[in-house]
Order: sequence, then structure tokens, then C-alpha cells
Amino acid sequence: MPIDLAAIRSFENIEFLARQLVDGFITGLHQSPYHGFSVEFSEHRLYNPGESTRHIDWKVFARTDKLFVKRYEEETNLRAHLLLDVSPSMYYPAPGHDKLKFSILAAAALTTLLTRQRDAVGLVTFADTVELQTPVRSTSTHRHTLLLALQQLLERPPVPATRRGTDVAGTVHAIAQQIPKRSLVIIFSDMLGRGAAEQEAALAALQHLKHQHHEVLLFHVLDRATEADFDFAERPYIFEDVETGQEIKLQPSQVREQYRAAMTAYEQELAQRCGQLRIDFVPVDVREPFEKVLYAYLVKRGKVR
Repeated sequence: MPIDLAAIRSFENIEFLARQLVDGFITGLHQSPYHGFSVEFSEHRLYNPGESTRHIDWKVFARTDKLFVKRYEEETNLRAHLLLDVSPSMYYPAPGHDKLKFSILAAAALTTLLTRQRDAVGLVTFADTVELQTPVRSTSTHRHTLLLALQQLLERPPVPATRRGTDVAGTVHAIAQQIPKRSLVIIFSDMLGRGAAEQEAALAALQHLKHQHHEVLLFHVLDRATEADFDFAERPYIFEDVETGQEIKLQPSQVREQYRAAMTAYEQELAQRCGQLRIDFVPVDVREPFEKVLYAYLVKRGKVR
């Protein structure tokens, strides 16, 4: 469902907004070709032919004409870690329409989905260092704690107070070392490092996660119109690196063709390397609806389980 990111601040409670997103998404699944996913997320799973019928929920069958089995706590033991890049580049392109706002709301919706399924979830926020790292739990109290942390992040000033870099590699390496059990690691980042060496280090860190037998879902968050297509009006601009403050003055036509070629090559390389590592790479656009994020998570969850 399309949501104006600028309007998010008008909601006092991100928990309410996340719940509305998830409820709307689940309703949409019931009405879509993907209705096979439209289970009762908190309590049910699809019935497998041949198993006992004693736990079939006939009330759900009456509503959906599909067989679902009541699911118990021991069946829902997925552990998920949400890694959220909060570096200065994530505040682009403008307050209220930036990549960080999109990622915060997507993370809140995933937190709601995970805990409805009685799965355990934890949150890590990072820039050049880890800012926040929570335990991984499945309780409603813990969900409220995570959503409160995301609410506080949402209410930060729109412009970072200090210039900082991004250390995706360092954060991912640290998480890979700390996670004791096979888990699903979900990353929200624009993956815009400062050169080939930094990008290679980030890919090595993702490989570290796979070496530790974790599943990885990488959401590559961009404002595609400007960051991928370089779609700016033809007039002079001063472009500023938000992490270093370096500025350059030019007209878009001077670099548009070369920029698009370089960005396309980078994204293709990133997608190819993730494919080789069996990492689910999902490009997302902050101007598009959130369903793509939620659906990609459900597909990945099905693979993990």
C-alpha cells in the first residue's frame, strides 16, 4: 500500500502504523494470486496431506476453504536479526522521503509479522559503529521495546549532527560472530561504500554470515529516480557527499550517462555476488509500496523453515 513517508511523523504511534500495514498486507494476500501465503500468521500453518487431522482448525476452513493446522510454540522457533543502516546517506533524498524512514517503517512491519508468528527478533542499528543492539526475543513486551526504539529513531532530527561513515562490513562481521544459532539476518542498507575496497569488505562480511550457516535477506534501499537514474532537472547543482562534506558543482547532463553506467554495473555486481553466496538480494525503492519487502520476507521465511 502506498504511504507518504512525509506523513509518518503525524502518527504518534509507529506500533499502530506497523499493525495497519501488516493487516492490510495480509488482507491483500487473501485477495491475490499469492493466497497460498495467507495463513493465520500467529497460530496456523498449512495442513500437509497424510498427517493427523486432529489439529485442523475447521473455523478457518469455513472462512477460507483451505485446511490449516493449529501451530504450537515449539514449531515457531525462527530467530531473526534486523540490521538497520542509520548512516548519513540513509537520510537522503529529503526529510520525510528518505531511505531511513522507509527502512524504519519496513522494519517495524517485519517486527510485527515476526512476533505474530511467535518468532524471535532482535534489532541492530549501525553507522560507523553499532549504535543499538537488542536481545532476540519473541514476547509482546519485547516487540513493544523494539517498536519504541524505532519510534525514537524516527523522531531524530532529519539531518545528522555529525558526519559519519558507514561500516557495513564491521557490523556484519560482529553479528556473524555473536549469533549462536542458525538465524535469518535481514539487512536494510543502501550499500553505498566509499570505493571498491569497502564494497569488497562488505561482501566478505556477508560471506561470513553464510559461512556461519545463517540465511541472509538484503534489502538494497535507494531513491531510484535520483540515485540510480540520476533524474535531475537540467540546471546547475552543487552535489554534496553527506558523509564527508565534499562538494562538486555541475549540470546533470555532464555526468548522467557515465553515472548511470557505473551505478548499473555496481548493482549488477552486487546482485551477482549475492546470488553466488545464496543471499536473497532485493532492490527496493523508497517511492514504492512496502508490500515488496513483506512478501520477500515471507518467501525467505518459507525457505528457512
